[in-house]
Amino acid sequence: MTAFADRNTPVQPENAIEISGLTKLYRGKSGEKLALDHVDLAVPRGSLFALLGPNGAGKSTLINILAGLVRKTEGSARIWGIDIDAHPRQAASAIGVVPQELNLDAFFTAREALDIQAGMYGVPKSERRTDEILARIGLTDKADAYARSLSGGMRRRLLVGKAMVHNPPVLVLDEPTAGVDIELRQQLWNEVRKLNREGVTVVITTHYLEEAEELCDRIAIINHGKLVACESKETLLRRIDGKTLKISLAEPVAAVPPALSPFEPELQQGGRLLVLQYRPSRTRIGDILDALAASRLSVADLSTEETDLEDIFLQLTASGQDRQRKPATAA
Repeated sequence: MTAFADRNTPVQPENAIEISGLTKLYRGKSGEKLALDHVDLAVPRGSLFALLGPNGAGKSTLINILAGLVRKTEGSARIWGIDIDAHPRQAASAIGVVPQELNLDAFFTAREALDIQAGMYGVPKSERRTDEILARIGLTDKADAYARSLSGGMRRRLLVGKAMVHNPPVLVLDEPTAGVDIELRQQLWNEVRKLNREGVTVVITTHYLEEAEELCDRIAIINHGKLVACESKETLLRRIDGKTLKISLAEPVAAVPPALSPFEPELQQGGRLLVLQYRPSRTRIGDILDALAASRLSVADLSTEETDLEDIFLQLTASGQDRQRKPATAA
């Protein structure tokens, strides 16, 4: 297996990852488990892509199929235009995967771990970027420290470095910030952004929804093995047509003023707070403000709450609802 030559060649695929009808059925003594159910997914080249879903949704199974660690039951997958069945070694050279588990050999130093990984990918010694990668992941001063002596955050950064040794055009990070403190998390994401600006397509899975919302330009949500959404972040955030308006009053009121009654606000905090839920597609904020002015209330403060990714995630992954699978090509 050789290192991936150049992700900046003139001929590049439109999509870094293309999945069609991907299905994985586990069979065991206790019965069958459908982990992936005919998933169609396209990850555009150069994107910073989030794959979200609750525990057991099928995210890690999908990633492990791409990494060549799990055999699919049906369907097809291509990485950087390379079919994982027809050319498994070339496909593996086009992707770097950072696993959830801290699977490092305790008796190798950080430098040795990177060199051995590069050797496994066939990277010639003259072309290895060990010192460069150690610097990028902030482990230069720990280059000769054994993996067993590193903190959990340092070990996770070393896993990122191992995934980068063969210069893959696609980098997949499976829950990369689990157990990492805030400072190290920010350092990791700064590096991820830098790699993305340099042309690397980055796919992350995370339980920190605020990270996906802040970092990623495209988001897919998987639940019970099915893809329930795959869109640009902006399109996804527009899915829920709802806002909350909070009106803090300088003086408490005993009841909702008649002018505001049509908007059905809720009176809270002993009459000092009015909370109003409305749908921008049906109600103009100007109409609410006009009604507020007509009520002659003494307003201390106004604030609005926008729909965020957590709202959408909870709505799309709510159990017990039968949903039609959404189109899989990112908007």
